[in-house]
Order: sequence, then structure tokens, then C-alpha cells
Amino acid sequence: MTSLPEDLPSLISEDDRDTAVRRLQEAYTEGHLSHEDLDERLHQVLTARTRGDLVSPLASLPEEKAATTSTIAAAGGRIRRRGAWRVPRTLKVESAFGSVSLDLTRAVIEHSVVDIELQLGTGKARITVPRDAIVDVEGLHTGWKDTRYKARRRSRLGGPSIRISGTMGFGRLKIRHAWR
Repeated sequence: MTSLPEDLPSLISEDDRDTAVRRLQEAYTEGHLSHEDLDERLHQVLTARTRGDLVSPLASLPEEKAATTSTIAAAGGRIRRRGAWRVPRTLKVESAFGSVSLDLTRAVIEHSVVDIELQLGTGKARITVPRDAIVDVEGLHTGWKDTRYKARRRSRLGGPSIRISGTMGFGRLKIRHAWR
């Protein structure tokens, strides 16, 4: 049996790569990088194989802002968020019985990617997203009814990416884009 050297460089995951790309994009939008510098660093990140390969393109970037996570929970009844409210980077919504209504159209969304994790027993859920949002529901598991979501044919670039994951027992999730 051959032993492996302990100093093998660790390969990066897709999450590591996505995080590095997000940090570069945020630094560019905040004015810390020029367009040419962004292109060069993105190329380095996208061709990186090990964690060590990510050190150079991420050097001199400002410290990453702490990810925020909030949880909204109710045993029964209604969970409702609408109007002007601050959406955290990760939002966990937990309800045993009852309905959930999240309206993100007038919400303050500071992150390019928002993760919404649903843990619902029974009851329906409705999420209204901004017109230019990109929605991903691949991480959501439903026990009884399918999710109702029709992706927009033409989405403008620059909108937030909203990833919905978790588990729904009995009930249906409806996702719609705002009209304006």
C-alpha cells in the first residue's frame, strides 16, 4: 500500500470558485478593480485548480463582508414579509402549519445571491421576486405538489440570483416575477 504525501494541494470546489467570482464582481462594482483587472483575475479564478491558485487573484481585495443569516419561524399561522425590508444573504423560513408569503419586489437586496431555505410542513408558500431576478429551485424537495414557476424568457442582466432550497411537505410553492 502506498502512502500519499501530506502536502498535496487541495483542489477547489465549484462553491470555492463561485465565491471567488462573486468577490471579484463585488470588488469591481465597488470600484476597487478596473475592467481590465477584473478580466485578468476572472480568468485566473476560472482556470484555477487548487486553493493556492486563488490566492493571487484575490490578493489586495477588501475583506469579505460577513454573510448574514436570518430565520423566520412559526409553528402555525402566517409568515408574511412585504414592502421595504432588508433581505439577508441567507433567509431560513420554518413553519409547521400555515402559509408563507415573501414579497421581494420592494425589499432592499444588498447581495448578488440570496439563498432562501424553506422548511415547511403543511401550507402554501408564495414568493414574488424582482422583475430582473434569476431564480433557481433545483435544491427544493416537495412531498406532495410540484412547484409552480415559469422562468422569464428575457431577463435583464444585473438582477439578484435567488436560490430556493429546502423541503416542503404538503402544499405548493408559487413563484412569480413582479410586473415592474
